[in-house]
Amino acid sequence: MKVVIIGGTGHIGTYLVPRLVNAGHETIVVSRNKKHPYLPHSSWNSVRHVEMDRVEMEKDNLFATQILTLAPDVVIDLICYTPESARNLVEVFQGKIAHLISCGTIWVHGYSEQVPTKETQPRNPFCQYGKNKAACEEYLLSVSRDTGFPVTILHPGHLVGQGWKPLNPAGNFNLVTFKRIARGEEVILPNLGLETVHHVHADDVAQSFIKAMDNRSKAIGESFHIVSEQALTLRGYAIAMAAWFGQKPLLKFLPWESWKNTVEKDDANATWDHIAHSPNCSIAKAQKLLHYSPRYSSLESIYESIQYLIDNNQLDITN
Repeated sequence: MKVVIIGGTGHIGTYLVPRLVNAGHETIVVSRNKKHPYLPHSSWNSVRHVEMDRVEMEKDNLFATQILTLAPDVVIDLICYTPESARNLVEVFQGKIAHLISCGTIWVHGYSEQVPTKETQPRNPFCQYGKNKAACEEYLLSVSRDTGFPVTILHPGHLVGQGWKPLNPAGNFNLVTFKRIARGEEVILPNLGLETVHHVHADDVAQSFIKAMDNRSKAIGESFHIVSEQALTLRGYAIAMAAWFGQKPLLKFLPWESWKNTVEKDDANATWDHIAHSPNCSIAKAQKLLHYSPRYSSLESIYESIQYLIDNNQLDITN
């Protein structure tokens, strides 16, 4: 099949493109520029790259039409952030493509309530990103129910993999937390460290797109969580990282109102966003209908990512 990936040079695309090429699909990557993938792979030599600026082209309703000129069987949309963008695609693609697979986020659920969270549970997003993604999902699934439009939505967790900074045990992306753990220094966590984070390796996300294509009849009109098998508590995450670095964990806990003053404002905001959500999502539906089987646990994907940063001089744990 001919597959067009919108936004295919980023983290998911780095792993997805080789999987598509190796599976024998003609692959076209659409992005704003010829950005290089995170990891080199010979399969990229056989990929056609088309430059398009989605934001600018959507102002004149040209983007979806130009995608259609590429004559795709399947369109994989990794960068749909507003319901207007989703609507533009549907209006042009209706009756013209076999499958649209859109990338969502587990943020559509908002605060965790009953865990592990299932896809059938209510959407109560509270951040703008989650609200926009939930609106995209609502629109796409409703048009699928009403008209049979062939769409599938995949909701990844916290992306991680080689070339990417993992969300750390404090719930933000500051690499200093990993440095302190590696050196056996004290790490302060918010509250009791029992809030959760739910990672997923980008290659497992890539796997899920292939699985959705391979199981099209069961995937159409559905949304799926794409995460590792188990979420991590912040405390458990910190303890595991200390063991990986050969250290004993030295943890301290502070109530949120005190903890937020121990870090920079941007880090505090990122931590609040993650602990307020405290995602813990079920993959039972994806396992059953798509035969999704994550290769990586949360910790395995994080270990690989941290080792990559160390090996490529992006994380110096010695000073």
